[in-house]
Amino acid sequence: MKRLFTIVLVLLVHVCSAQQPYKRTLKLMGSRFDITVVAEDSSRANNYIDAAVSEISRIEKLISSWDENSQTSEINRNAGIKPVRVDHELFQLIERAISLSKLTDGAFDISYASMDKIWKFDGSMTVMPSAENIRNSVAKVGYQNIELDKKNSTVFLRVIGMKIGFGAIGKGYAADKAKDLLQSKGVSSGIINASGDMNTWGKQANGTDWKVAITNPLNKDKVFALLPINNAAVVTSGNYEKYVNLNGKRYTHIIDPRTGYPSSGIISVTVFAPKAELADALATSVFVMGKEAGLDRINQLPNIECIIIDEEGNITKSNHIAIDKL
Repeated sequence: MKRLFTIVLVLLVHVCSAQQPYKRTLKLMGSRFDITVVAEDSSRANNYIDAAVSEISRIEKLISSWDENSQTSEINRNAGIKPVRVDHELFQLIERAISLSKLTDGAFDISYASMDKIWKFDGSMTVMPSAENIRNSVAKVGYQNIELDKKNSTVFLRVIGMKIGFGAIGKGYAADKAKDLLQSKGVSSGIINASGDMNTWGKQANGTDWKVAITNPLNKDKVFALLPINNAAVVTSGNYEKYVNLNGKRYTHIIDPRTGYPSSGIISVTVFAPKAELADALATSVFVMGKEAGLDRINQLPNIECIIIDEEGNITKSNHIAIDKL
């Protein structure tokens, strides 16, 4: 699933210490990654960034459903046939994904990869799919059919043709792991920005918090709020560039895995959470659940906040987030 983002990282850098920010932009996991570390010199910074790149590449090999040799592909090939033994790390990731599926009442579902791709958002679609085709498109989706054996570290998909995929949390998880690695190496401050799945720690070189500028996707040149972010993750998911208009209604590319129908009504969701993996899953879920239900769920969760922009450009926020409008 393509991740679009409408957050702009604002670096208010005044070099008043020995440390400086060093940034590298590159393509990983099929997406743009911006890796920033605060370090004493470029040599150390490059070594740190190299280590982060290696960690992200390792994660990609573990969770990729495109790599035939990955454990994820092995799980999918054996759907309805037999359990597959996997590394403890992948087992735990799938276990957390199932917990998130339960938390969101299935609005997030790791088995979304089982959906038939009957919706087209490239301009070629002119007729609404039939209700039967939509219903059939999600017949193999259902996290309830993922069987985990903790003792043997095996994963079994009970339905033939069923698949799991990490498109909704994979980049967020990679950002979390890269952050953890850099912190373990003594990097005091930095940012991993995985195409809008952003994880931060520490402070800027001048001692101030990192800040994110929130923009309205209906007016991308205008920033309406600037928020500090301290040792936390922020993920913005946008739904305003990939959509189709059918029978006078706008359908966007994030599809409800429970019904097969695309989400509608929301064009941008920004979620703040302790981990990018969690923020990633919740941003997708709010789209699917809708503004009212999504906000209600976010407001029940500790240390989680969100900002929602609907199709009319209205801005709604969760209960405990403070916005300093510009």
